[in-house]
Amino acid sequence: MYFLRRLRSFNICSKLLQMFYQSVVASVLFYTVVCWGGSISKKDTSRLDKLIRRAGSVVGTKLDSLVTVAESRTLDKLLDIMDNASHPLHTVISNQRSLFSERLLLPKCRTNRLKNSFVHHAITLYNSSQGGRRT
Repeated sequence: MYFLRRLRSFNICSKLLQMFYQSVVASVLFYTVVCWGGSISKKDTSRLDKLIRRAGSVVGTKLDSLVTVAESRTLDKLLDIMDNASHPLHTVISNQRSLFSERLLLPKCRTNRLKNSFVHHAITLYNSSQGGRRT
């Protein structure tokens, strides 16, 4: 954030500020967002969203929230896994297909750790987005 503010103080155009944000700040924030998935706390989510809103005010545009980016990247990762037969999770995900529809069945979960895992979170997003198709 410091360097973003410094660049703005030098009257750099907003297109370059946004490019700097995407390449430096957003890349660090969103790199592990798929892994955090359902495990990130509300407090941490709100703190990171506040940081993104502050960066958006410095850049001069409205930036996507953490939840929006997390959902789209998680869904993209799940679709990549479903398309890649050599991925270790491919058989796990393929075995969850429903016989009657395009939906994926959620695995039975006894612990919160499994409920907050990537597989459970990604399947929930996939089912809620009509089979991975965005509307």
